[in-house]
Amino acid sequence: MAFEPPQRLVRALGETAPEGDAWLEQLPEAADRAVALRELTVERVQVPGGRSSLVLLVRRADGTPAVLKLAPPRARPEAERAALAHWGGRGAVQLLEADAVDAAGSADSADPGEGALLLERLHPDVSVRSLPEAKALLEAAGTLRRLWVEPPTEFVFETVAARTGRQAEAMRASAERDPEVAPLVAEALSAREALVADAPEARLLHGTFRQSKVLAGERMPWLAVGPDPVVGECAFDLARLVRDRVEDLIASPSGAATTRRRVKRLAESLEVDQERLRGWTLFRAVESGVRARRVGRVRDAELLLEFAGWL
Repeated sequence: MAFEPPQRLVRALGETAPEGDAWLEQLPEAADRAVALRELTVERVQVPGGRSSLVLLVRRADGTPAVLKLAPPRARPEAERAALAHWGGRGAVQLLEADAVDAAGSADSADPGEGALLLERLHPDVSVRSLPEAKALLEAAGTLRRLWVEPPTEFVFETVAARTGRQAEAMRASAERDPEVAPLVAEALSAREALVADAPEARLLHGTFRQSKVLAGERMPWLAVGPDPVVGECAFDLARLVRDRVEDLIASPSGAATTRRRVKRLAESLEVDQERLRGWTLFRAVESGVRARRVGRVRDAELLLEFAGWL
């Protein structure tokens, strides 16, 4: 079968691929190898799929439905594997293959199965985002709470301070080239500096949590997928959820007030500090907005930066 990556994936990886990266070109061959190695039958490519991985709906040799996910090294698939193994299906999709598998069929290879993960099949077209907004936020928040556990000792995850430090450097460079965003960038960087200087107890976090990352399942009504795990304070993880459906917030005359109420409600329901949640929401919105502006996604940038201005 010819595995054509969805255009959404091609566009997203094209924005971030380092010069000379050939992962997309090699993806069809890598997918063939991963499928053959595991004796899988492919039903279809999930479209539109994710922004950092190819998702194949497959069946195992015994007929069990599953998902095969292939991601480039820069998407940190081994960190995702370690986090899913640690969660053990509690609040997140179940990992069906505990160890990385190389082309020779051995575990823990230096070439970890081309970044392939074999996962429990959920309902890929039914996310919590399909629910009414208030119910969606409630279900998403409840799912996220289950993921906040002590990090494992056998795998070293990136920290919030390290990840946002890299992002902060890119934001400073963008502000120097683009003075229009400089005031918001300065405010976001100031908020980050204060937050990392006095961080509470660290937990294992999803890292990129939002409503579309919570899919309907059989074992549990809702399960999280697609983590980019990081270790840090819970408010960082919750911040991305605050701006879900940002296009609807911007279109609403009461969008700013709704956003502030959402910060308060989520902070109270998940027992995180409201001001820390506001600070991380500001930083993450500005970071995403500046990055979107840098790669030419002008409309996305406008929405995110206007949202950030309300905080």
